[in-house]
Amino acid sequence: MAAHPALELHRLEVPSPHLLPFAVGTFDSIGPLSRADYPHRHTFHEIVLVTSGTGLHVVDTRPLPVTPPNLGVLAAGQVHHWQGARGLDGYVLLLEDAFLLDRPDDRDLLRRLAAERTWTALGPREHAEAAAVVTEIAREFDERRPGMATVVRALLHVLLVRAARPPGAGGGAAGGAARADDGADLRPDAPESATGLAGRYLDTLEGPAALEAGATVERIADTLGVTPGHLGEAVKRATGRTPGALLRQARLLEAKRLLACTRLTVAAVARASGFTDPAYFCRFFRRETGTTPGAFRTAARIDTGPAASTTPPAERPSHTGGDAA
Repeated sequence: MAAHPALELHRLEVPSPHLLPFAVGTFDSIGPLSRADYPHRHTFHEIVLVTSGTGLHVVDTRPLPVTPPNLGVLAAGQVHHWQGARGLDGYVLLLEDAFLLDRPDDRDLLRRLAAERTWTALGPREHAEAAAVVTEIAREFDERRPGMATVVRALLHVLLVRAARPPGAGGGAAGGAARADDGADLRPDAPESATGLAGRYLDTLEGPAALEAGATVERIADTLGVTPGHLGEAVKRATGRTPGALLRQARLLEAKRLLACTRLTVAAVARASGFTDPAYFCRFFRRETGTTPGAFRTAARIDTGPAASTTPPAERPSHTGGDAA
């Protein structure tokens, strides 16, 4: 999802992003932005293994309690921040889509986890397994031995596959997993011909095309090189929802983000979410949520804290991998 200027967009700054767009380290070694207390989003994906601390991790306006050990998965474009965090520690993994270019299944799994299980309370066995894999990733990355990138991708695959297992699978008590939003999931039993096209459609909804004024399913279908009917059939088979419903959901989510995390007027939020008529946007928002944009903003700010950081943007450091990057 494209970032609105009212929300800071963090980029992954590593020495050679074209060679290895990846970084791993502790919250301290990654830098101050690993604990950013103001709403922002990234051009990259982020996985955090929180081993200590208190507070809230707010993801797409949803406050999630920090109850270590926790595993968090964020996809590029999601809006998040840490609220009232104290003693936050653990590991942070940052990666661009390009890092998984030859592993599209892992990329899709990461995005699915970000939607379905963005925040998980780990049981003892799950924590031990995740900590072992993340520690090995960090060691492999730091030592930079031949074949390092291949080993890191393989270990990341293990981490993602284990994270996708139901809580407590294989023994050991575990806590629950929280969704980030009401996004669509690709059905595991859907045919590959449907999931491929549906996945491309969902990727499009995460980009700026979904928020353009006048964007329609027909226009997106044309961009994807298929007919609206073919797109509708594939998306319905793969997700159980229509392309139109998913487009509306994408716009609604962006509107919620901007209402909760910025001081933009309702009219400006409407335009940034792809609506040319603010009055229609208000009717749409109320129909979809049961409340008005203004009431949602008030409630969301009560739950998620101030809409902006007290740190001036010019003083905020870059999001880098530090020495480990």
